[in-house]
Amino acid sequence: MTDYLARADEALDGAYEPPRSLAEFVDLAFERPGVASHAAKYLLSAVESMGTRTVVEEGVERERYRFFDDPANDGEHAVLGNTGVLNAFVDDLRTVAAGRGKEEKIHWFDGPTATGKSELKRCLINGLRAYSKTEAGRRYTVEWNIAARDEERSLSYATEGDTDDDWYESPVQSNPLSVFPDEVREELVAALNESHGDHIPVRAASELDPFSREAFDILEERYRRAGRRDLFSATTDRRHLRVKNYVVDVGAGIGVLHAEDDGSPKERLVGSWMPGMLRELNSRGRKDPRAFSYDGVLSQGNGIVTVVEDASQHADLLRKLLNVPDEKRVKLDKGIGMDLDTQLVVISNPDLDAELEQFSDRNDRDPLKALKRRLDRHEFRYLTSVSLETELIHRELTDETAVWADLVDAPDPETAHERLRERMARPLTVRMRDERGQLRERELAPHSLEAAATYAVVTRLDAEDLPGSIGLVEKALLFDSGSIRDGEERVAADEFEFDGEDGRHGIPVTYTRDTIADLLHETTDRAHPDLPVEDVLTPEDVLHAMAEGLATAPVFSRAEIAEYESRLATVKAHVFELQEADVLDAVLADKGVAEATVAEYVEHVFAADAGEQVTTDRGDVDPDPLLMKVFETEHLGRFDDDDYAGNEPSEEVDAFRKETVITALNRYAWEHRDEDFSIANVDLSTVPVIRAVLEAHSWEDVRRIHEDLDPAQWEDPPADTETARVKARTIDHMTTEQGYSEASAELASRHVMREVKGRWD
Repeated sequence: MTDYLARADEALDGAYEPPRSLAEFVDLAFERPGVASHAAKYLLSAVESMGTRTVVEEGVERERYRFFDDPANDGEHAVLGNTGVLNAFVDDLRTVAAGRGKEEKIHWFDGPTATGKSELKRCLINGLRAYSKTEAGRRYTVEWNIAARDEERSLSYATEGDTDDDWYESPVQSNPLSVFPDEVREELVAALNESHGDHIPVRAASELDPFSREAFDILEERYRRAGRRDLFSATTDRRHLRVKNYVVDVGAGIGVLHAEDDGSPKERLVGSWMPGMLRELNSRGRKDPRAFSYDGVLSQGNGIVTVVEDASQHADLLRKLLNVPDEKRVKLDKGIGMDLDTQLVVISNPDLDAELEQFSDRNDRDPLKALKRRLDRHEFRYLTSVSLETELIHRELTDETAVWADLVDAPDPETAHERLRERMARPLTVRMRDERGQLRERELAPHSLEAAATYAVVTRLDAEDLPGSIGLVEKALLFDSGSIRDGEERVAADEFEFDGEDGRHGIPVTYTRDTIADLLHETTDRAHPDLPVEDVLTPEDVLHAMAEGLATAPVFSRAEIAEYESRLATVKAHVFELQEADVLDAVLADKGVAEATVAEYVEHVFAADAGEQVTTDRGDVDPDPLLMKVFETEHLGRFDDDDYAGNEPSEEVDAFRKETVITALNRYAWEHRDEDFSIANVDLSTVPVIRAVLEAHSWEDVRRIHEDLDPAQWEDPPADTETARVKARTIDHMTTEQGYSEASAELASRHVMREVKGRWD
């Protein structure tokens, strides 16, 4: 317990600093100008502070700001995907921060449900809060202490005697530089920018907020009556004014207007007067700003960002926000205005879009035209990346929130993607209570989440812009990795042109999540004498349930249901290929080719083509035609004796060596060349085409190697048969190397072998 308390002390100690005088703050600003940043510059600095990482989305490689992965909260509210949209938002922030335009714009995040818009709001809150706790992200405001015997003129409502200890923070987080008179502040800011020369200068044009202005005026009047000539120094003396840092949060630099918030437009925007407080305070016949409740969204968000969530519920406010970004000022009441420094962000579903277009047929007389011109739209879409959708489904079903990209440590993008695919394929075990109250483990077999994600993504893709060479599943894989295999070559995404409506419609993750959650509570009619196969949900189970539930789900139209059902078959075929590859790899696991054997073959092929010798332990020797023939016939299974004249290759074999082996390695050598490069340095498994050749196991290989294997007996093979021995080794490999349980391996291998039986028959 003591350790936890000490760690809590450290956390708070690192977030807060002792208050300082205004003069000390100015000195600090010249050391670190970021402490005086305006809203756009501060928000931009927070986003950039966490760095970037490289991602592939829609087949395009992009740099993604880690800020949107919610690293401050272990990824709990990460915004998965939509990197292009988020980057455009950051570009707009950079434009606004530098004063190059778009300052009058309201950032509008629009899109269907379950696309990450609400996560963006939480991610902004988490990231800004964490950044403000760092030294580079310290955020400062002012607080006032006006002790007076005349309680009417005091800032406090406490009893006489304890007013000396009453400090009141600016309710809207006023920038400490706003205390200075206009002309002095302009000179100070100019000196700050000149001394540091940042490409995005500091700007501080806002006046003191009404609450602080009232405090300043009270103090100034007191010292003027006392005959002081140093009015500003006396008024801002440390006894009355202190600069303090604060941790950014909702209500302190971040304003959030939720869908359920109500009240008059003014109450929701800036706050309301407190009648009881007005009676307490005498402000010479006018309302006193100290009697105002600064709990409106603009008041709370002054200083950094203001978010209107589910904006269609507050459509009446949007038109009242028209001039706020441009004029940067709102009114509390007649004669009492408040300067604003905030980035306005509204979040909505497509219903706001429909509302904005209700008068569009009136052309220039459209009453909403001015509002639409102010809204800078950023459209969120459904994920079109299978790996990201798999990660999102996994998040929805578990408490695991770490971003997968951070868990995949790889030296190059290709290896990273390979490891990501392994993670996508993993099973998921869920502990739950059954109808009798007993704890039970349900297993979502390997590829189950990946299957659900693939189906969801395929329903979101536009089929109108497909080239004839690929289908919807191939398009999904292309978007996920940036390239797909076409025979023995890889085709990059930039060789295709896609300009459709990808991600605008389709199955949302909430439907997938709920379907799987319901499946977990259902019983199956499977049985096995030794294995709990009834507790396993296979990819086929998940896909069947998703398709079966479309007709009764209220969120899909009849046309959508028909379209989505028509796309199921191609997904099933793809998922079967994934399972088939696992089973085939397991069946042939003990028939793999050693890397040294591969390297020896490659070296002999290159030497034969170049008319050179091969260096061995016995010295330099001629390339061995028998060695190459054995490798090609036995290990690769690409050719047989009829393709050779003795050991001499036919034209077809010779073309294979030149076009498949040599060309691939030459291309790799060109892309990774340096002065010390040699084939001996190549990790052959990193060459896509070579790896494809070496991994090209087939059922013909199985039939050739295991002549007595009978797929028809796989479910219950007779003892002491070739089928029983192969099955035992296959199940063992699937459980120890591929993440299957015995039960899920049994079901997957049965499913595959039923298909293989049909082919062999």
